[in-house]
Amino acid sequence: MKEIIDYIISWLCYGDEEAAARVAYTADETALDKYDVIIVPNGLLGKELVLPELKKPVVEQPAKGKAIIRTDIVYSTFFFTSRAEELINPKRDEHGRFAARFSALSYKSRLQIPRLDEYARLVLKQLDLPLPEPGFGHIYLTHDIDAITRYRHLRGALGGIFRGEGKQVFASLQNIHKDPIYTFPWILEQDKKIADAETIYFVKRTQGKGYDYPQYHLWGRDYKRLKHMLRHNNAYIGVHGSYYGDIPTIEYSRMFRAHYLRCDIDRMQQLADAGYTDDFTMGFADQAGFRLQTSRAVRWINPKTMKLTPLTLHPLMIMDNTLSQANYMNLSEDEAYFLCERLIDKVRLHHGDLCLLWHNSIFTDDTYHRSLYPKVLSLIA
Repeated sequence: MKEIIDYIISWLCYGDEEAAARVAYTADETALDKYDVIIVPNGLLGKELVLPELKKPVVEQPAKGKAIIRTDIVYSTFFFTSRAEELINPKRDEHGRFAARFSALSYKSRLQIPRLDEYARLVLKQLDLPLPEPGFGHIYLTHDIDAITRYRHLRGALGGIFRGEGKQVFASLQNIHKDPIYTFPWILEQDKKIADAETIYFVKRTQGKGYDYPQYHLWGRDYKRLKHMLRHNNAYIGVHGSYYGDIPTIEYSRMFRAHYLRCDIDRMQQLADAGYTDDFTMGFADQAGFRLQTSRAVRWINPKTMKLTPLTLHPLMIMDNTLSQANYMNLSEDEAYFLCERLIDKVRLHHGDLCLLWHNSIFTDDTYHRSLYPKVLSLIA
């Protein structure tokens, strides 16, 4: 348990070990003789899972340069970053996901406030340390490649012909750049506008059945051409896991994102055991915001075993389908833009890591995303 407590206190101090050494997690107020800040435990950590109240912490200052935080922000940090809520709430959506609508975070737009980042600022303030300068720690522009093309595989071509799209099918087969969802050159050009961003493309390695359809082969000509283009443009490649929960062995990347954002606690442990180091799944599909209640990367604590794992969770704030899909937020382009602006501003304020997800297949004429995405990038720049 000490390892977990020490890690959380260090994380609340933005990794400043000297600052963390000035903070104690104890009910013994005489510890103020040795420490500058005391966080009083609620007695739940490692014993019981109870949803914390998301409220302004109670702080007392019994002497100059000394503070007692009577709200257990260590437990709150553990609870939300470990996804312990999924253990005490059995509700799941049609894809087996713990959706935002089941979470206490969906109440009164709590998802749009990174409460744990506010707690971290509180700790720094009580330690009389400077707050992080507004800006971004990292910017991750990520893209899930569910399909490389619409028509350049048998089922896609036959389906297109059946729907009367024969001209489009023929054009795609003749020239991959004519395929409507082969939008990678355009995406790469847009992403270059953010000079210090890391671009990551998550690539499927599945059998292409059911919700994993369509299959594309990593040894196929289309993917090899795409991979060369991505590498040439300094993009990273991550693993896009199967909808059905299979964890690929580590081969070409230790970065992972689950298909359909379908990831639970057991699967996260499997990722850690398999050697993956960075997971980019942690966003809700049905609502944009801060699923982990933070904009900063955090190592995952398994709430079942109470073990600190080597797996780092990178919070996902915004996904394209979340904004526009009818069964999710169903926002207009203007509404989506203003929500993105609000969330991006929150990340910037806390010097967090901004992580966005737009699929290559969504930049088509029948969505507003080809117009929205450059506007969102301009908010970052």
